[in-house]
Amino acid sequence: MTTAPPEAVPYADGRLMDVHRPASGAAGPAPMVLLWHGRGPNERDVLRPLAREAAGHGLLVLVPDWSADRADGGRAELLASLAQARRIATGFGGDPARFVLAGWSMGGREAVAVATHPDTPAELRPTAAVGIASHYSDPAVTTGDAPLDHLAAGPSPVPLWLVHGTADEIVDIGHTRQLNAALTQQMSTVRNLELPTDHAGVVMTAYSPEARRCLPATAADTLEAGRRTAAVLAEAAGRS
Repeated sequence: MTTAPPEAVPYADGRLMDVHRPASGAAGPAPMVLLWHGRGPNERDVLRPLAREAAGHGLLVLVPDWSADRADGGRAELLASLAQARRIATGFGGDPARFVLAGWSMGGREAVAVATHPDTPAELRPTAAVGIASHYSDPAVTTGDAPLDHLAAGPSPVPLWLVHGTADEIVDIGHTRQLNAALTQQMSTVRNLELPTDHAGVVMTAYSPEARRCLPATAADTLEAGRRTAAVLAEAAGRS
C-alpha cells in the first residue's frame, strides 16, 4: 500500500517524532500506534519501513527519536513522546480511545512496562501493547522495575502482543517465551508470534555493518516477516 512520507513534528525540546498518516482512503478516526525504537540513539528512520507498512493498514503511526545515552536512560524522552502522542492524536485524525504502545528491542521492554505497570496514570495507559524482539527481565527506565516481575505477580491490565524472530542472535527468543509463559499463567490476554527471521528482520530491516545501523530490507522473506509484524500492530489496534 502507498502512504505519504512522514511528517516530522517536535515533541519536547526540539526532539522529533515522525507522523505516518493512515493510507489514503482509510476511514477515520484511525487507531493509533506509538512505536519506540531500540537502544541506538535517534533511530526513528530505522522503523520507517515497519511504520509505513502499519500505516497501510489504516493506522496513525508515531515514531519518536529518543536516546538511551541520556543520564536518565531516556526516561524523560519516552514519557514526553507518550504524552505528546496523546495530545496531537486527534489533530492528525487519530483515535486516542484505540491507542497501541509498541516498541522494538529495548523500546519493546519500555512499551510493555509502561502499558502494564500498576502506577501508570489512566490517561497515559494505552488500550494494548506490542513488544517486538525484546527482553523483559531487566528494569525498565520508565518504571524502575522489570515488566516480567509485576506481570508474573498478576494479570496485565491491557491485552499484549509479543513478536520475536526465531533466528534472533541479539535478543534470545527465550526472553519473549518466558514472558508469554508468565502471562499465560496469570490468565492475561496475550498473543505470541514467532517469525523465521532475525532481530532486524522482524521490523523489515537488515543490519548493515558499513552503515552501522539497520537499513530497509530488500530480501523477500525479510519483507514478509516485517509485514506480519505490521499486521500484529493492526490486530492490536483493532484492524485486521
